[in-house]
Amino acid sequence: MDIDRPTNVSFFDFVGGVQLLQGEDTRTAMPVILIGICVSGAVGNLLVLLIFIRDFRNGKGSEVKALLASLASTDLVILLLCAPVRAVTYYRQTWTLGSFVCSTTDWFQHSCVVAKTLILAATTRAKHTFVPSTATGPLYSPTWIHGALAFIWIVSMMFPIPQMLFASLVPHGSDTICVSQMPVCASDFMSLFYKIYPTATFVVPISFTLAYYTKTLHSAVNHAPSPHHQSKVTLVLLCLSGALGLMLLPEWGTFTWIRLGYNKPPVGLIIFAQVLLYACSSLSPVILMTMYDDVRQGLIAIWLIASCRGSKQLPSDKCPKTEDNGAELGANAVANAVSPEKEKTFPDVEHFWTGRRNTHVEEEQDPVPWEREEKMLGGLL
Repeated sequence: MDIDRPTNVSFFDFVGGVQLLQGEDTRTAMPVILIGICVSGAVGNLLVLLIFIRDFRNGKGSEVKALLASLASTDLVILLLCAPVRAVTYYRQTWTLGSFVCSTTDWFQHSCVVAKTLILAATTRAKHTFVPSTATGPLYSPTWIHGALAFIWIVSMMFPIPQMLFASLVPHGSDTICVSQMPVCASDFMSLFYKIYPTATFVVPISFTLAYYTKTLHSAVNHAPSPHHQSKVTLVLLCLSGALGLMLLPEWGTFTWIRLGYNKPPVGLIIFAQVLLYACSSLSPVILMTMYDDVRQGLIAIWLIASCRGSKQLPSDKCPKTEDNGAELGANAVANAVSPEKEKTFPDVEHFWTGRRNTHVEEEQDPVPWEREEKMLGGLL
């Protein structure tokens, strides 16, 4: 990375990944790492979304699940739309994706990252319990969730607008690079903005979420009427918030460092921060699948359904229906085992009784001739 900052700009930074890197190792290793993170994370987030959709269809939805489904959708968008841009940039070492992607890639990624932080903060108000069967819908009050998500995404797309305004293509020899450069005339205002922006969208929400769930976990363990279930859900959300805060801290740190006009951080730290950002989106489904009981049970149910449908050698009656409980399955099995015996007929016994019913004694034939002989002898004597 060999380029100097122009004299008429207050800061200068690459957009969409570090460009003009020297060395074939980085050119090969970075795309492979990013593609591996994208594939594994996309599969995990898709499974989480399928599990939550299945729970809502079965009437087992909750407000927390709705927000976690939105979080998984955001992670999926980051992995499928943002990470591949960085992989292409690291492989090409210059910008080859056009001016529109250059102007919007950092803005879109920051919008998704800010939305993730605010969605986790919104879970502090959401209910963790299931909806009773007498309820009319999957949520107690879906209106506030829709409004909260709309507000979160509006705020998330408005805050990173400077990333879109200051991004542009710059020729560099025979190639083109995508950079963000802010003119000196806007440096005073933007210096204040870049102090408020990370604080309002990262530091405050993450600190509030961690403090809230730490206090809630302590109260759930010691004072809640059903501490087992509630403390588990709270622990999952606390781990999600802690992982998000730790793994996004290098990205926000290098971002603020550059925008405030300090010396540019090392290239290795910038690349490491970008890798952690995408790894965070891949870690969230792992936390949900290993710690959240509902997600783990849904994963087992989906696996059973997929294995039964994929196995053509097994008859259909050997694959259990996941919608039925064990008592219903046992009752059906007993009924199927007993009903054939009721209708079963023994051929030998049937032949015996049929023969006995059809037998008749002829009038000319004495069935007990010895009694007749005894009577005759008695008369003679």
